[in-house]
Amino acid sequence: MSSIYLRQARDEDLPKVLGIIAGAKKTLRDRGVDQWQTGYPDEAILTQDLKDGINYVMLLDGEVVGTAALQQGIEPNYEELVNGEWDKDSNKEYSVIHRIAVEPGHQGQHLSAALIRQLLTMSYQLGYTDVRIDTHPDNLVMQHVITTNGFIEKGEISMEEDEGVRKAYQMLLH
Repeated sequence: MSSIYLRQARDEDLPKVLGIIAGAKKTLRDRGVDQWQTGYPDEAILTQDLKDGINYVMLLDGEVVGTAALQQGIEPNYEELVNGEWDKDSNKEYSVIHRIAVEPGHQGQHLSAALIRQLLTMSYQLGYTDVRIDTHPDNLVMQHVITTNGFIEKGEISMEEDEGVRKAYQMLLH
């Protein structure tokens, strides 16, 4: 059986993280999804994630195969939700899963779902019971991964960095 675990990214992981993000951008482009096609997320953002201690990598049998940022506090892009509303029991501060990607050679193995589940555990351990995530309206694969892991679609947000409308989801952990 394979070992899969999550750890905080280290400086030496940056080249691998950049490669995984580049592969994800190509996969999205090949699927006709106009997400991450204008430069975002770039090396500067991913380097800042690492410096801020919010980048995590997922290892499969000792090899980094996935990455995501787990932002904590308040995400300015999430403050204005349209065509819906956050849960009435929402917390003032929450965690947000951003920039989630799995290496193209490992896609189709349900690793994105495993990564999300581990980030939910990490959110809870960090004291956050309100977890949010978003994706492009055309990214049907990620929408499926998000909803099958228990997130509820809440409305739409605008992503300043990535210039576009995103479907926003939320899960309250108990």
